[in-house]
Amino acid sequence: MSSKGLQPGMQCIAKIDHTKPKPEELSFHKGDLITIVSTCENKGKGWYRAHHHTSGMVGLINCNALRERPPIKVDSRLSLMPWFHGAISGEQAIQKLHPREDGLFLVRQSFRHPGDYVLCVYYKGEVIHYRICYQDGKLSIDFSHNFSNLIDLIEFYSTYQGALCTRLLKPKPKEGIKSAEDELSRAGWLLSFQSLKIGKKIGQGEFGDVLEGEYMGHPVAIKNIKCDVTAQNFLAETTTMTKLQHKNLVNLMGVILHNGLYLVMELMSKGNLVNYLRSRGRSMVSPQQLLRFSLDVAQGMEYLEEKRLVHRDLAARNILLSEKEEAKISDFGMSKTTLQPDDLTRLPIKWTAPEALKHNKFSSRSDVWSFGVLLWEVYAYGRSPYPKMSVKDVVEGVQHGYRMEAPENCPPAVYNLMRSCWMDDPGKRPTFKKLREKLENMMKGE
Repeated sequence: MSSKGLQPGMQCIAKIDHTKPKPEELSFHKGDLITIVSTCENKGKGWYRAHHHTSGMVGLINCNALRERPPIKVDSRLSLMPWFHGAISGEQAIQKLHPREDGLFLVRQSFRHPGDYVLCVYYKGEVIHYRICYQDGKLSIDFSHNFSNLIDLIEFYSTYQGALCTRLLKPKPKEGIKSAEDELSRAGWLLSFQSLKIGKKIGQGEFGDVLEGEYMGHPVAIKNIKCDVTAQNFLAETTTMTKLQHKNLVNLMGVILHNGLYLVMELMSKGNLVNYLRSRGRSMVSPQQLLRFSLDVAQGMEYLEEKRLVHRDLAARNILLSEKEEAKISDFGMSKTTLQPDDLTRLPIKWTAPEALKHNKFSSRSDVWSFGVLLWEVYAYGRSPYPKMSVKDVVEGVQHGYRMEAPENCPPAVYNLMRSCWMDDPGKRPTFKKLREKLENMMKGE
């Protein structure tokens, strides 16, 4: 693996055995998960100080012994709850718990008590059924321990016996279902909750809080999704993010399964672009900086365009800034190949292209329309687009040819770029490659 791409906090996979290390070197086996801690220039080119996830040891390692983690394949059979069998009877659960092993378990929906669940555990020749009561937003078996979700409950009783006949030792997967935990672990994307330090809340997403924290001493942002169903839906976002590596996309460090799902990402300490621009204004943010932010976003979107991925929610609020004030695209929750009818109610109307609103046609060219609105936000220093217009008026106005005026003091060349993004015919809009080239020329003063 090239030493060029290795950064502190990055996780890699060992591609060889190294069991007889020299002093200060790390011992490891092929397939072990390694986290880069820092460069070690005094040792020579390509050497790093690194942390071994299994042993907990820190030592030196050469980049030639490492490979990148493979991306997780998008697979509808992947489940965070492979042991959940849905609406089956107690008799069916007994039949499914084979081969007979103490601690083999599954979870099913309760027929007698709708809304509750049943934990079925094989132990010493019989299957024991434990009712999981759902009360006041919490789940509990004996009311001495309460849980936010089934994932957390199963994790607890896999570690502690508690009121059960035995610890939960082996899940019985539902037919046709694959364990997301196993797949994430195999590919090196599953991180340790014990190595995570959770700090203050720094944001509120649609599906849960965004928290500041540290992972093995490295500052990170943590998205915590507690609801079982929502966490399962976020698997698609997770698998998408494991495929993407670009300096203008927020980097996923890994995933933790504890109290739902934690997505551990690089920390973007300067917050989102809207708040950054609003809080500083014209006196503190130069026109050159505005151009730099716009170019950063265009570069990230060109990469997504090349990967045939559609963002669907491109807006300044979803652009985050690093400590060095690099703009990076975040929030791939809507980046998928198809959008269900129910999702249309969640669309960011003022940023969405007319063909997407009217015919559910999303493409890189509909992202280009959104980029035009984002450019307007940038040059309006974080003002909301279509000021003083209702969503209904925006939809009707755009369909009849209305386009926003240029923000105050916006360079004509930038406004022309916005207008090109807002062409009615998606085919006449520029590609992100063309937008990136034009913004680069503006940066050079051409």
